[in-house]
Amino acid sequence: MKPFISGKAFVLGNDIDTDQIIPAAHLVYKLDDPEEKKNYGRYAFSGVPIERSGLPQGNIPFINEGNWKSGYTIVIGGKNFGCGSSREHAPFALQVAGIEAVIAEGYARIFYRNSIDGAFIAPFETAYQLSKEIRTGDQLELDTTKCILKNITQKKEYQLNPLGDIEHILRGGGIFEYARTSGMLQKK
Repeated sequence: MKPFISGKAFVLGNDIDTDQIIPAAHLVYKLDDPEEKKNYGRYAFSGVPIERSGLPQGNIPFINEGNWKSGYTIVIGGKNFGCGSSREHAPFALQVAGIEAVIAEGYARIFYRNSIDGAFIAPFETAYQLSKEIRTGDQLELDTTKCILKNITQKKEYQLNPLGDIEHILRGGGIFEYARTSGMLQKK
């Protein structure tokens, strides 16, 4: 996790489940093949139906056709982000698509843990209903050390909840890499 993350926001509503993040039909690609891996980014959020997406401005694609990287860097969600099946591919798909952080009011436990274990994305929590304040396309800056989110477009600032103990794991590159570098596991 970088000390500062900046880029455009992609805003969703409550209860975004793992099948919306990466539909099961797209779990057939090899994770270790560089070309096949791009499909996880290409199909990220392809399962979000318009009526449940909570997009404040309507049907805005996350990935433009023919691409596998998104033009967005930070996802803003509501409550219960990542609910549904225990799909490790969900935070991985977001990372492949170029997402570095998700800021939500709350997470499903398994999505939260998968995000941290692999250091795929930084899952920040907030007490604010940011999905009602921030708009898709707003330019954001996130100070991951101070947990401060700045909406450059709207000239607003928000204090996010501290990451606590997971900060070391995210900055260390995931649970196993952190355990190795901190002496909990033997180095290879």
